[in-house]
Amino acid sequence: MNGAQALIRTLVGAGVDVCFANPGTSEMHFVAALDDVPEMRAVLTLFEGVATGAADGYARMAGGPAVTLLHLGPGMGNGLANLHNARRGKAPLLNVVGDHARSHKRLDAPLESDIDAVAGTVSTWVRRSLSPADVAADAAEAVAAIATGGIATLILPADVSWEDGAEVAEPMAARPLPHVAPSVVEDVASVVRSGDSVVLFLGGDVMAAADGQLAAAQVAAGTGARLVSETFPARAARGAGLPDLHRLPYPPEMAMAALEGTTHLVLAGTTAPVHFFGYPGVPGQPVPEGCSVHVLSLPGEDGVAAMQALASAVAPDATAEVAEFERPELPTGELTPRTMAAVIGALLPENAIVVDEALTSGVGLTEMTSAGPRHDWLSLTGGAIGDGLPMALGAAVACPDRPVIGIQADGSAMYTISALWSYAREQADIITIICDNGSYAILEHELQKVGAASDGERARKLLDLGGPGLDFVSIAQGMGVPASRATTAEELAEQLQKALAEPGPHLIDAVLR
Repeated sequence: MNGAQALIRTLVGAGVDVCFANPGTSEMHFVAALDDVPEMRAVLTLFEGVATGAADGYARMAGGPAVTLLHLGPGMGNGLANLHNARRGKAPLLNVVGDHARSHKRLDAPLESDIDAVAGTVSTWVRRSLSPADVAADAAEAVAAIATGGIATLILPADVSWEDGAEVAEPMAARPLPHVAPSVVEDVASVVRSGDSVVLFLGGDVMAAADGQLAAAQVAAGTGARLVSETFPARAARGAGLPDLHRLPYPPEMAMAALEGTTHLVLAGTTAPVHFFGYPGVPGQPVPEGCSVHVLSLPGEDGVAAMQALASAVAPDATAEVAEFERPELPTGELTPRTMAAVIGALLPENAIVVDEALTSGVGLTEMTSAGPRHDWLSLTGGAIGDGLPMALGAAVACPDRPVIGIQADGSAMYTISALWSYAREQADIITIICDNGSYAILEHELQKVGAASDGERARKLLDLGGPGLDFVSIAQGMGVPASRATTAEELAEQLQKALAEPGPHLIDAVLR
């Protein structure tokens, strides 16, 4: 058995059976070995950033890793932005990166690069398999190392793939989520009982699980503590029967206002909030001066169990306040970000997965969907735009029985637009709504915030997507995805209803005013 065959069989044995791939010459023996291991599903992507973003979406919804197959250092470099998002979202993800044959490394071939250094920028575990006898054990260790979140990168020299002498390795026991010590829960309980202004700041597994949110709401009901979510939780359970959680706003001045007067900030499943960027005269964090920060649980710990223990300690008889089922009415007239949100809220199907990269066009989205049917919400965790389209692909592969709705800004869509081709090839049940405002609107806001405001034509041209405009209907149709254009709220509702009634991918270009 050669190294590639042993690697894939070991991964399948460890429960990793999906590979998002953009291979090259050094990975050909891995590709050939896929025919020997039909249990491994291989999904071709046309750009490495689609492969890594799809693996991120898959990991968030499946709760375990997918594999990416990337070509040498440049291929991994192409996928780095969405690996950054996966790292920030604590998604478990395994990269297999091909390398030159060991005898070829010393010749400094044109594609030679320091893969280990590139991988180290996003990976918690990096290993280079040095012989066919090593590769299966290395793979088993990689899967175990990222079971509770993190990125592993296994560098696979081409000759290690093609040479015989490899054997399948047994799966290694994954490390369980560490439990939070009872003393930590009691310390936080004393803070919550203090009667001061307390905010429970929720993220990670606490936001992903309904049980975590309900336990936090029980604490709030019994003590008067406020609940605030991370700005961009990796995965959030949402809908009727769950608490209507407010996210910490993205703009610094709004984030600071949201936490103003807080005496104690309790972290549950996340870390202390930090503004995405530094601005002249603005503090780097929204936490008020004099506010004490306390850790109930950090990412990688069992935050749900810690929150349930806290609820039992401070509010055993309290009843969580949850949202009653409610939908907005279907709007009419102009198609604006708010009417778009209302259409989505009015028609959101049960058990959907919403992938949110709407950016500035997302005004009203969380509000209009918060009390609707139960659904999961995936956010852009690391700020490296272009994750939305690939993430929807991964979510659809992980959950083929659930509808996926991607709400996608127009500018960032172009970063990974080739994901649409993979949608069509896989016949993934994904509806993409393009928020088409013809500009990098978020950068127009940032130009003002950083004090670099300019009325100059040259500056405006760097933020404008016109001249020529982007024809998303033609782009989608050219990659095999049925597409339409909506210019009013009524048209969007009609097109979304039609797309929901048909299997496979659809794109709606929502032209916003």
